[in-house]
Amino acid sequence: MNTLTSSLESFFLSVTGLKADLSVAGLWKAAQFLITLAVIYIFFKIISILVKRFLINKSSLQTRHIVNKIIHYSAVTVIVVTIFNRLGINISAILGAAGIAGIAIGFAAQTSVSNVISGLFVITERAFKIGDIIEIEGTIGTVQAINLLSVVLKTFDSQYVRVPNETIIKANLINYSHFPFRRVKTELSVSYGTDLRKVEKILLDTAQKNQFCVADPAPSILWSAFADSGITFTLLTWTKIEDFGNLRNSIFIEVDERLKKEGIEIPFPQTDIHIKDYSQFKEAID
Repeated sequence: MNTLTSSLESFFLSVTGLKADLSVAGLWKAAQFLITLAVIYIFFKIISILVKRFLINKSSLQTRHIVNKIIHYSAVTVIVVTIFNRLGINISAILGAAGIAGIAIGFAAQTSVSNVISGLFVITERAFKIGDIIEIEGTIGTVQAINLLSVVLKTFDSQYVRVPNETIIKANLINYSHFPFRRVKTELSVSYGTDLRKVEKILLDTAQKNQFCVADPAPSILWSAFADSGITFTLLTWTKIEDFGNLRNSIFIEVDERLKKEGIEIPFPQTDIHIKDYSQFKEAID
């Protein structure tokens, strides 16, 4: 037994550089240390659960996410400090060395520091929250997470996109979920000679009957131009954020069906050729 204990002590010393105490008292101290770490972990776990229950109906998902991150990093910090103290490592010396090394590391980590600072602005500004649909530099997706270094998006084709916080601060950002309603634009055209007032009445009636179109703001029509092939205009309808896709698809189909039913033609580009002297044309082709 003594031989086994000596062998284990020699192995631990060669690997860690620290002398292991495998006596009964030493093992009891090690067990106390492990129990202390377990208690710390359980304590922060309970804190996390209680905070989630307290905030679940009183704050946004973004706030709960930030609080959860703070609790997580606090737990890791306490556990690391406890381990250092148990191993007899001087934290002050490490912090002093880190301060010296930090100068060199700082030059190599300017982008990361910039992202962290930008992340604080993103969190405090609250231009968007978790679950919002945003567009940043041409990328559109749902916000999955807001971290200190980046924001995570999930695109509509289920791609994972990580956007650095510095990019979000510098670029133009569009939040499609900020307001409760979104406008759907359906661009159309009708042939010359069509009764425009009749078209307007038919399309507004179609929009008002659509189950996804809200009454306020009311649907409207914006006449655009007398184009080459017909008169162009846009049907403007409004819907709730969650029904945007449903209205965009359904109003498109319903307008097409209604115009066909009413005998109103949707023009397409075409060229009409007028022959003034058919006899000369016939002689030419013969």
